[in-house]
Amino acid sequence: MGETEAGHEPAPGLVLLSRQGTPRLLGPLLLEHLGLEALPPLVAADGLDGLLTAAGFHPREGVRGVWEREGRALLAGEEALEDGGRLVWTRPVPWSSERVAERVRYLSLASHDLRGSLANIRSYAALLLNGRVPLEPKAQRGLETILRNADRSLSFAQDFFDSSRAELGALACERERQPLLPILDAAVERMRAASSAASVALVMDPLPDLPDVEVDAGRIQHAVEAFVHHHLVRAQPGEELHVRAVSLGPQVRVEVRRDGAPVPEEDIAAVFQCEERAFRERKLEDPLRIFLARQEVEAHGGQVGAQTDAGGSTLFLTLPVSLVRELAHPAGWQA
Repeated sequence: MGETEAGHEPAPGLVLLSRQGTPRLLGPLLLEHLGLEALPPLVAADGLDGLLTAAGFHPREGVRGVWEREGRALLAGEEALEDGGRLVWTRPVPWSSERVAERVRYLSLASHDLRGSLANIRSYAALLLNGRVPLEPKAQRGLETILRNADRSLSFAQDFFDSSRAELGALACERERQPLLPILDAAVERMRAASSAASVALVMDPLPDLPDVEVDAGRIQHAVEAFVHHHLVRAQPGEELHVRAVSLGPQVRVEVRRDGAPVPEEDIAAVFQCEERAFRERKLEDPLRIFLARQEVEAHGGQVGAQTDAGGSTLFLTLPVSLVRELAHPAGWQA
């Protein structure tokens, strides 16, 4: 989406909205994208919505992150900076809303066909393993392998198609205001068997009082599970994983901390880079799972990150507490 003929995404238009002082354009592309000769009067608090609205754009119905005006369409987002300012970016979208909808329907057909076949394989394997049919040990082990790999393939297929929809700005998110604790509890319990099999302790740290968040519980649970899984495949027996959360003003930060061997800086910097990791590691499953987690968090106006130190490594996500709509840049674009 938005690629040039050479297969590269066009450069984004950027503007820095500082807390004090006038907005600072980082190159001429943003004005070109907006079709303006100069920026409208803005302050940092106006952010993305203020800029696009002042420029005459409105959100495209049913497609997150896309704004349009008289046939001109932009993919736009923003990042909150540590000093209270905001970095707003724009990128032209060559696809019409009809083309996006058509592509989503195409992905839905492909998902239905692939997942339907895998589900049939899984169902028959489970039927034969229900104990009603006597099986030789070798046959039982074979069916257990089929069942395990069918589950793994179904999960991978779901992640692949969800990520593809997210790149089109069409990831389904049914958001409602709710407490975060039950979501984290569900993620930890679902990963409990995998952590036990890896001989790694999975601990839910005591949580402080947290404000409710407006989220799709399934999406955020998936993201936390992806963080846990990423750590588990790298953890050594006897290490510990900790899931924790803290309120940080207008945000809630959720961390999955691995206490153990530190991760090289180059690896921690590439955690959320799907293609780079897939080519380097020669497998897609974990890079895609983590990449989708990033897309899911960004669809909620949040951000993800990774840190390493001498005592281990941490994957974290932040979610806005405010009901004000916030948009982050898509996971396919790197600053």
